[in-house]
Amino acid sequence: MSSALQPQSPGRTGFRVKLLAAMMIVVSAITAVGLYLSQRNLAVEAARELQSHFQGELASLHNVQEVRHAALAERCRALVRKPRIHAALEDNALDLLYPSARDELRDLMEPSGPAVESVARTLHAEFYRFLDAKGALITPPNAEDVGDLRPEEARMLALQALPHEQQRGYLVRKTGPASETVLETIAVPIISTETAETIAALVLGFKPVELGSKRTDHGMQSGIWVDGRLYLRSLTAVAQTALGHDVARAILSSSGGEGSLNVRFGEAAHLLFFKRLNPDSLYPPAYEVCLFPLADLAARQRQLRWQILGAGALMLLIGFAASNFLSARLSVPVEKLAVDSELNRTQRERAEFALEQTHVELQRSARFSSDASHQLKTPVTVLRAGLDELLARENLAPEIREEISHLVHQTYRLTGVIEDLLLLSRMDAGRLQLNFTALDLAQLIAGELDDLGVQPDALDIAVEPDYPAALLISGEKRYTTMIVRNLLENARKYNHPGGRIRVAAREVGDWAVLTIGNTGRTILPAAQEHIFERFHRGSAGENIPGHGLGLNLARELVRLHGGNLLLVGSANEWTEFEVRFRLAKPTLVPAMPLA
Repeated sequence: MSSALQPQSPGRTGFRVKLLAAMMIVVSAITAVGLYLSQRNLAVEAARELQSHFQGELASLHNVQEVRHAALAERCRALVRKPRIHAALEDNALDLLYPSARDELRDLMEPSGPAVESVARTLHAEFYRFLDAKGALITPPNAEDVGDLRPEEARMLALQALPHEQQRGYLVRKTGPASETVLETIAVPIISTETAETIAALVLGFKPVELGSKRTDHGMQSGIWVDGRLYLRSLTAVAQTALGHDVARAILSSSGGEGSLNVRFGEAAHLLFFKRLNPDSLYPPAYEVCLFPLADLAARQRQLRWQILGAGALMLLIGFAASNFLSARLSVPVEKLAVDSELNRTQRERAEFALEQTHVELQRSARFSSDASHQLKTPVTVLRAGLDELLARENLAPEIREEISHLVHQTYRLTGVIEDLLLLSRMDAGRLQLNFTALDLAQLIAGELDDLGVQPDALDIAVEPDYPAALLISGEKRYTTMIVRNLLENARKYNHPGGRIRVAAREVGDWAVLTIGNTGRTILPAAQEHIFERFHRGSAGENIPGHGLGLNLARELVRLHGGNLLLVGSANEWTEFEVRFRLAKPTLVPAMPLA
């Protein structure tokens, strides 16, 4: 009963408070991230929807323009085939040009008939002019018949050269002292039927098709940016001027002739899209500009923000209740965890002590291997000296002398095994130091090939050297020589009479690559992965002297030099090894112990 009335321990209370704080932080972070992502997705989706609406309206506009351009092209082709027009252009009788064309273009200037009203409006021209062979404007005799234009407006229709294709431009026309309108101009080339060359051009002016004139679901406002100014009838002159500067900067920074930007004028934010209307035209560039108000989008964002905040507050309350429940359940095993932690600490200390003992045993084993190698060298030396004295006697029978010589040879082999074991034990213990200097690998190879040529065997092996006169590497001369010697000795021992040994060296990037290949019995695939193991000797070496340490020792020494030794391949009685040494640098690497 008394235990049930005991107050909670400070450790359990602190754990519950920390858990509660952590859960509230997580829930708050999730709420904030959800709010941010939702707002961003809403803005992206709204921009995508408006962009799609803008592109759809532009597509409709372009379809109407294409129909009009096709009709105008056909009319111009028919016009140039008229004898009087053709004669006026090719005979330079320009005084007859406009009177001859007046009747042919009457239906463009004054549409009538049963044509559909919308189509008629799109094909109704406000004016027309002709350009001569140099692109200059041909002045009409009576401007009332061809549409009035101010002199400065008429000069804007001229081109530096006649176009070979239709050219589209936009002309700002004054309709009053303080009012202006934008007309679309289309320059249609007139091709001679005799020379197939452009001899003149017909320029017509139309009222541009209004973008989105029948759709107001997005509150879209459209206009045209031309000649550095924005013409958007629904805005005041001041707003047009301010917004025109923003559009001009956006057009200069855009790369594809189209883009969008967020603008703000008055008290409302708007999203503005623009796209060039006359790409690749000889006339000044003009851009269709669409302005979408963002008030609805802002209202949707505020609504969504309150919804998410409400959901976040609910999540906070749920998290608070859940944290209290979980902390009450999880605080019970806290004390048990503390006891277990103490027990684990004790076990860890015991494991660390056992690991230390194991390390000591390993060090003792390494010292034993080293000491044993040192101790074995002395009796072997004494044994060889005794055998040499017996061999020096003159009264020995030939068979006894041969037997003693064989024993002396075995002492040399045993000495080699002891030295290799001693070297391996020093490497295993990390006590082998290398003094790197610049070595001539080609000179080392040549010296070892000379020693290989005086070996007392009857194999008659041909050596094929292929290496440069000098190849400087960074390495320890003693151990680098041992690597090359072991590989050449391996190639000689496992060769067959009359075989070949190929020694090649070259520079590859920052490396000196040495390859040594020899003829002989192929190493089986199952044995290739074991050839670098210590004391491993395959079936091919059953009757060949050796103790299975050469390749392992060579590879370990190569790795200490920062390179690698690998078996390139063994097939069709040809085996090849590759060694990589680092090329010598201008400054020599100082001596460093093996880590």
